[in-house]
Amino acid sequence: MEEKIITLRNQQVILSNHVAELYGVETREINQAVKNNPDKFPEGYIIELNKKEKEEVIKNFDNLGNLLYSPAPPKAFTEKGLYMLATILKSPAAVQTTIAIVEAYAKLKELSRVIVEIPQQEDDTVVQKKLLHRGSQLVEDLITDMLPKKSTETSYELDLAMFKLRHSVRRENDEKVKHLEKEVEQLRKLLEDSNEA
Repeated sequence: MEEKIITLRNQQVILSNHVAELYGVETREINQAVKNNPDKFPEGYIIELNKKEKEEVIKNFDNLGNLLYSPAPPKAFTEKGLYMLATILKSPAAVQTTIAIVEAYAKLKELSRVIVEIPQQEDDTVVQKKLLHRGSQLVEDLITDMLPKKSTETSYELDLAMFKLRHSVRRENDEKVKHLEKEVEQLRKLLEDSNEA
C-alpha cells in the first residue's frame, strides 16, 4: 500500500490508476464515481495532473505507460478524497483497502512528526533514543509490507540520515527487485521531502 503513495504538489496522494487497482475496480469506475458525485469531491480532494506531472509519473512508474496515450489528464486522490471515494465504492476490496490506506497515511504522518522532533532533542537523551527507535519501527513497518517474500534471500541496508534499517528480503525475480529498488528510492525521496518541509 505505502508504495502507491506519492508526493505531488506537497501533498501525499495516490493516482487513480493505483486506487482502481487497490479497490479491485476499473479506472473508469473511479472516474465515473467522481463524475457522478462532484459535490463529494471539493477542492483538495482530487488533484488533476498537468502535462509535466503526467510525464514525471509515467517516467517513474513502469506500469503507467498506458497514461501516455490517454487524452484525459490523470487524477490523484488526497487522503480526504480516498475517504470520500470509499463511501461511494462499497466493495469488500474497497473497505479493506481503505483500512490499509488509513493505516499507511497514519504511519507516514507519525513518521513525519518523529523526523521533525528528533533534531529538537538533545543528543543521546532517552527521549531522542525513543524517537529514533520509533522512527525505525515506522520505516520498517512501511517498507516491510511492500517487500517480496519468496525465493532467494538478500539483505538491504537503508541509511536514512537519522534511521538505519536493515532488512532481509526474499526476491522472486530480477524484475521484482528492480521494482523494489524504485519503491525504496521513492520512499527515501518522500522522507527527504518530509525533512525539508
